[in-house]
Amino acid sequence: MLRIMAGALALVGGDEFNPGNEEQDRMLVAAAGPGPAYVVPTAAARQDPERSVQHAIAWFKQFGLDVMELPVLKRKDAESAVLAERAREGGFFYLVGGDPGLVAQVLRGSAVWRSIFLAWRQGAALAGSSAGAMALGSDTLVRASWPNRFNRRAIDALGLMPKTAVLPHFETFGHRWIESAQAAVPGHTLLGVDERSAAVWTDGEWKAVGPGSVTVIKGAKTAQFASGSRISGLHAPLRILPKQ
Repeated sequence: MLRIMAGALALVGGDEFNPGNEEQDRMLVAAAGPGPAYVVPTAAARQDPERSVQHAIAWFKQFGLDVMELPVLKRKDAESAVLAERAREGGFFYLVGGDPGLVAQVLRGSAVWRSIFLAWRQGAALAGSSAGAMALGSDTLVRASWPNRFNRRAIDALGLMPKTAVLPHFETFGHRWIESAQAAVPGHTLLGVDERSAAVWTDGEWKAVGPGSVTVIKGAKTAQFASGSRISGLHAPLRILPKQ
């Protein structure tokens, strides 16, 4: 697969739009392209999407960025030609946290996701937090059994990150997914991201940002990266998405 230096990309570990996220969000705002800035509440569709949107609007005002909702809550929305056209003109996208399986189900292979991807490839900033970050990998990890929320299985995600699964909230509970994740996606890279922290792709490299750390797990090898350090062992984003 060919790779390019496109827009900034941030994979955030969760607890978005709250104090502690300032560093990566300033970077994203500075990297935003021309055009509207969108918050995408897909992951929160079964919870309180309007609350997520209002939280994002209030949060980004402090950085001088006016964001608006890209209202993609169900598959019909994701296939809307009107919403896809809006997304194609966007310069900033933020996929909120919530239900990782829902993000993949609604957006994967859709007209809106293709527009977001093309806008990012031409310089728009793109971020996902928690479920939103998970969905940007090749696979997203959903609950495998009830009530054990730490036993995960994999489903196909949006595919921006090749052979990669994101483990958000890593310092609180995401680290408890490692064993089942390795069984679910053998041979894949696991990316653990602490809350209010991020792995940020910019200028052709990955960087750890925020108060926590980023952990890259490949088989038996684990490497932890403190804030401000360059992340090694993580795939570059794909230029061309796999067929979906």
